Amino acid sequence: MNAANDLPVPHRVALISVHTSPLAQPGVGDAGGMNVYVWQTAKRLAQRGVEVEIFTRATSSTDEPMLTAAPGVTVRNVVAGPFEGLDKRDLPTQLCAFTAGVLRAEAGRPAGYYDLVHSHYWLSGQVGWLARDRWAVPLVHTAHTLAAVKNAALAEGDTPEPPMRQIGEQQVVDEADRLIVNTETEAQQLVSIHHADRSRIDVVTPGADLDCYTPGSRTEARLSLGIDPDEVVVTFVGRIQPLKAPDILVRAAAPLIRRGLTGGRKLRVLIAGGPSGSGLERPTSLIELARDLGVESSVTFIPPQSPERLAGVYRASDLVAVPSYSESFGLVAIEAQAVGVPVIAADVGGLGVAVDNGVTGVLVSGHDVDHWSAELGRLLDDPDLLATMGAAARIHARDFSWDHTADQLLDSYSRAIGTFHGHYPLTPHPDVAEADTRPLSRIARRFAGRRNGVRA
Repeated sequence: MNAANDLPVPHRVALISVHTSPLAQPGVGDAGGMNVYVWQTAKRLAQRGVEVEIFTRATSSTDEPMLTAAPGVTVRNVVAGPFEGLDKRDLPTQLCAFTAGVLRAEAGRPAGYYDLVHSHYWLSGQVGWLARDRWAVPLVHTAHTLAAVKNAALAEGDTPEPPMRQIGEQQVVDEADRLIVNTETEAQQLVSIHHADRSRIDVVTPGADLDCYTPGSRTEARLSLGIDPDEVVVTFVGRIQPLKAPDILVRAAAPLIRRGLTGGRKLRVLIAGGPSGSGLERPTSLIELARDLGVESSVTFIPPQSPERLAGVYRASDLVAVPSYSESFGLVAIEAQAVGVPVIAADVGGLGVAVDNGVTGVLVSGHDVDHWSAELGRLLDDPDLLATMGAAARIHARDFSWDHTADQLLDSYSRAIGTFHGHYPLTPHPDVAEADTRPLSRIARRFAGRRNGVRA
């Protein structure tokens, strides 16, 4: 039982992450903040005595079907479709095969093996929905991003999310027993866009690995990267695609590079990441942009980094930029601040929570390049201000840890399990007639025997 609210806690949880493995290198392909979230929370749930089994799609013939990734954390690589060359937009065609793999894995377990299903992203939610009904356990869902929100803030030339995704997201929102979001803003979006019942939504704040992302020698970090210790460095970390807007940083920095900063200091832009999503259509576009702007020699590109090496990238930076058009939270902002580096970020989504505007960094409204250039220049020309913000950033980041996230998740899981064993609290979509709404409590009754250790 959860002593805080006298509700049951899970002993074993199935996490579903269809389109990207938590073991994949962030910044490569579709791997990003969600990977970090799933991996970090899984490890910390296991440290609290919860056995975690993660189901993800195998992307290589060499993937082990099942492996112990950390004490108490098992990863199952489910074969569904070709190993290589399958775009995320094609994954809905493989949901049936993936779901079959998930259900078959559970069929080999004792009845009632899992206490709860937690799905990540809408594709996983579709699988979790079916698993929930088959296993008679509650479904907790984290969307991470919403198609309608992304489409409303689309970068120029980017590809909008298809209607199929929006329909799929609506289905998962309607079916999930609890919905987990990063911020109150995201909760309001679920209510306004998908008519979610606010009482079923829990705000669970993501974090950073505070043991990994710590302050260190800036000079040593720069020397390890081959960067002049005397330069001023502004860094972008993430997938290189229009959504993340690294081009905004390069365009905004270009005039500052050409004129130089206060005291004749030179500015360097550091880009850590690889092409992803629609960025794969022109994988060298950012390199070409730097060349066209005449600043190619002042822009350094490095591939995605392991957490340990990424900490060094942050330490080498005077300022970290997160110019995204849409971010449900923005883990990069917290990681950088944990190292003691201030952040300049677009004032979108969860970045307003991740960055304390004017204290640990600056939030920029919109994506006007001249505006971004002016804000960059103001910060980079004031080393004392950056130092003050950096000190405040370290303190701010202490409130964001994966341990805290895991505690909040367990509270949400407890509510889901406690409510599930009474009834399913479903608020029908207002466009659906009451006569068309099948009470989900029928499903609970149908599978009641499963909860008592008997297969229906």
